Amino acid sequence: MAEEEGSDINGGQASMDPTESRWVFQDEDDSEIEDEDEDDFLSHRSTAVDELDSEDDEDNAAQRLIRTGPRLDSFDVEALEVPGAHRSDYEDFSLGKKIILAFQTLGVVFGDVGTSPLYTFSVMFSKAPINGNEDVIGALSLVLYTLILIPLFKYVLVVLWANDDGEGGTFALYSLICRHAKVSLLPNQLPSDARISSFRLKVPSAELERSLKLKERLENSLVLKKLLLMLVLAGTSMVIADAVVTPAMSVTSAVSGIKVGVDAIEQDEVVMISVAFLVILFSIQKFGTSKVGLVIGPALFIWFCSLAGIGIYNLVKYDSSVLKAFNPVHIYYFFKRNSIKAWYSLGGCLLCATGSEAMFADLCYFSVRSVQLTFVFLVLPCLLLGYLGQAAYLMDNHADADQAFFSSIPSGAFWPVLFIANIAALIASRAMTTATFSCIKQSTALGCFPRLKIVHTSRKFMGQIYIPVINWFLLAVCLVLVCSISSIDEIGNAYGIAELGIMMMTTILVTLVMLLIWQINIVIVLSFLVFFLGLELTFFSSVLWSVTDGSWIILVFSIIMFLIMYIWNYGSKLKYETEVKQKLSMDLMRELGCNLGTIRAPGIGLLYNELVRGIPAIFGHFLTTLPAIHSMIIFVCIKYVPVPVVPQSERFLFRRVCPKSYHIFRCIARYGYKDVRKENHQTFEQLLIESLEKFIRREAQERSLESDGDDDTGSEDESSGSRVLIAPNGSVYSLGVPLLADFKDTSKPILEASTSEEVRPVTPPAEPAMPDTEQSLERELSFIHKAKESGVVYLLGHGDIRARKDSWFIKKLVINYFYAFLRKNCRRGTANLSVPHSQLMQVGMTYMV
Repeated sequence: MAEEEGSDINGGQASMDPTESRWVFQDEDDSEIEDEDEDDFLSHRSTAVDELDSEDDEDNAAQRLIRTGPRLDSFDVEALEVPGAHRSDYEDFSLGKKIILAFQTLGVVFGDVGTSPLYTFSVMFSKAPINGNEDVIGALSLVLYTLILIPLFKYVLVVLWANDDGEGGTFALYSLICRHAKVSLLPNQLPSDARISSFRLKVPSAELERSLKLKERLENSLVLKKLLLMLVLAGTSMVIADAVVTPAMSVTSAVSGIKVGVDAIEQDEVVMISVAFLVILFSIQKFGTSKVGLVIGPALFIWFCSLAGIGIYNLVKYDSSVLKAFNPVHIYYFFKRNSIKAWYSLGGCLLCATGSEAMFADLCYFSVRSVQLTFVFLVLPCLLLGYLGQAAYLMDNHADADQAFFSSIPSGAFWPVLFIANIAALIASRAMTTATFSCIKQSTALGCFPRLKIVHTSRKFMGQIYIPVINWFLLAVCLVLVCSISSIDEIGNAYGIAELGIMMMTTILVTLVMLLIWQINIVIVLSFLVFFLGLELTFFSSVLWSVTDGSWIILVFSIIMFLIMYIWNYGSKLKYETEVKQKLSMDLMRELGCNLGTIRAPGIGLLYNELVRGIPAIFGHFLTTLPAIHSMIIFVCIKYVPVPVVPQSERFLFRRVCPKSYHIFRCIARYGYKDVRKENHQTFEQLLIESLEKFIRREAQERSLESDGDDDTGSEDESSGSRVLIAPNGSVYSLGVPLLADFKDTSKPILEASTSEEVRPVTPPAEPAMPDTEQSLERELSFIHKAKESGVVYLLGHGDIRARKDSWFIKKLVINYFYAFLRKNCRRGTANLSVPHSQLMQVGMTYMV
């Protein structure tokens, strides 16, 4: 796969019309020069585009929407060559592949909601016992409209469209918001990030002014940023908790059906069988979503057909009058007769909508349209028929409410349906487990979860992953839950807490997406928020009332997961801020000179760090610790940006950190949170060197173009180092790339590439400057090749994080113990970066935060 990616680096992506304009957000301080310290080498430098763009707007708001031409990155000059946007994996599928995809969708996405008929009525009527047929019809009406309102209207028709380029879940929503507003707490954003082709910012609309005001409010309020992050972390912790309680509920309820067929079976035997099934379930998780989904997809198709068939049979045999439950007035009668008991039963009613969030969180595995069509034309009709059939049976058999589903099965079909039900329960348990893997990968990429080993189970679909540590951790907690809480009612209440927590966070985040990104009418937004959040709060009040029955365990588990994510994000943020404060000054680099005060040995040193600007402090430790440093140094920053995928041709950004004679560059390797880093270190080195050569050639090319146009633009910017490029559509760009040190201008003095700041006039040569530029380019490329042949060494800093002595006790406890424990037990940087140990050098450093 790495080889395939490498082949695209020089134009493998589709091209865009260079004259096509687009809308982007422009910051008032969005200078093309992104590191003030580095620009100390180029005195008197100014940016002509800032003079043109902000001449009349110096006192205006910090951000505005402007029309520009194709993006030109301030690091990697593209020379008006803009790669195409990322294409969906599912665009060009044939009919046969779409059918296979539909079966996989059944096996992965709809297992959870498909097994809800096993336990919904049982839990409802345990809290509101049946006193007459009107109670059955009222409870059925409540289930039908819950199923229609939450999974269908909210998720299928609205929430699925809030995906982040095919990625779903709470962190995908957070990423989408971060892309349109600077709300991330980690201060490593760059203006160049907004120029990635997959950003796809919104064009102006009638609601734009309100959207920009909301954006400004979010960006200027640290409290709102923290609150937004806490909502996202709370939602993600509920997803992980849901992955614990879903297997416990689905498997236990399916296995308990044995008690209907065999009277001698006791609850202890049911628990033991459930434990065995759960071990098998989590053991096959590593085989991947595509493989397992294709195998169990037909099994779940048979399950849905069984639901529909049993429902039709019971409607015909018992009482078809339950069809009047589609009249919502029976919900009112149900509450009027049962009052407080009906309110208690809401927690059980919600179980019919469990798995709704899995449809959104598992979206990365399948397309939006495949999920929508499968739900509307297969899943929903079968579920409605299943619930109608159970209600028709209960009209004549009130005493069987505790096992409503298994009691309603015709005697001749009991054992086959029991077998299929257990298979479906195992499938249902996979739905939230795969969703959890996806959410954890997203949170890790966005700096909110410790690094873990991630196994990609599909070569074709990079979103299909498996995380071994999380898989076995979920199994352990799930076994504890099943063994400690054997009652279906108590597990069902815990299930409701986890599901409602996710649903409420999703409602709030989708509302923000509506306001900030979709920019739709405020009445529609408020209607969505008030209706669905009010509905979910009503359900939540019911399940919280019964939290003391044992379901509090799931709340404690969610809080623990929330604290892990928040502490990791908090510690990472403090570490990055400390690195920014401790970065080396350019005055020190100037004093050291181009040899950096030591011996420059042949070779390339890749110094990994997290800074996107400035010279990292760890570089000073290498200079003082090692007797020699490599002839070429590249500061490599592996950075995840809030987009699902970064095209390979936009992966690397380069710029010079010092004058040419220093041979120091900065490289930012950008990845989306859905990207796969499968390339080995040799492939990564090759891609990096190719991109560096491309950058140097483009840099020299732009200098040549500038020298050709000096007669036309010379009077405007003669003393500056900035360059202006006019695109075919008339847009003006400033190319903030440091000058080649030995480039000789024909008409004006230049800043000499040395440690001194002496400015000397240069006598215009008799020959044109182009041959000199070409010679300089060839010398530098030859230098890079020789350095590459001498070898590449990876320089890593092993940092310990400690709280300062004057810090509060809580901060010392969090940083010195909790965060340090997480760092010690997470995946090491060398493994995460695929660094070979034979080419590794490490220096220790302690960060006082």
